[in-house]
Amino acid sequence: MKRVSGRSLLAYSMDKKRFFGVVLLALMSCSLIYGQTKAPQTPPPTIVEQIMIESDSIITIDIPPAILENILKKAPTGPAPKLAKPGVNKTNGYRIQVFSDGRDPSTLESRAKARGRTVLARFPKYRGQVYTTSSAPNWFTRVGNFETSEEAKKALAELKSAFPSFAGEMRIVKSPIIVIKK
Repeated sequence: MKRVSGRSLLAYSMDKKRFFGVVLLALMSCSLIYGQTKAPQTPPPTIVEQIMIESDSIITIDIPPAILENILKKAPTGPAPKLAKPGVNKTNGYRIQVFSDGRDPSTLESRAKARGRTVLARFPKYRGQVYTTSSAPNWFTRVGNFETSEEAKKALAELKSAFPSFAGEMRIVKSPIIVIKK
């Protein structure tokens, strides 16, 4: 074996391995220590979070009596009124069903439309408010665009008295309606 400055080559390579092992261990230790000492960065709390922390989530707002009285005077007391814009508006409301049938499909459409024409002949005020639709196998004819159930009840009574032969078929139904505002 070759000698390097008084040692064998085998002893020299063992010292070299130990040296690199110690250096590697020191580097790993430093990285572990550095990683433990460096705290993760957290963003500062928002103003709302800060208020909640300082007040234990109990917040009191002092409003001067004059301002409070003014606020309460202007507060709405019931449901918000429906504000229709000028022109054609679609909303929920009521119609009167004057025809509903699903038997004898070959004549259904013509009978449904005939019922609508019968109502129009007697009540021209419903012109443009007679709706004949189909939902297989049934056909329906509905009349009117009533915003309230009270309006629909009055019209139903009027239609039933005018057409006693099919008054038993008539009823009020909830339906999307068309309201024209000027």
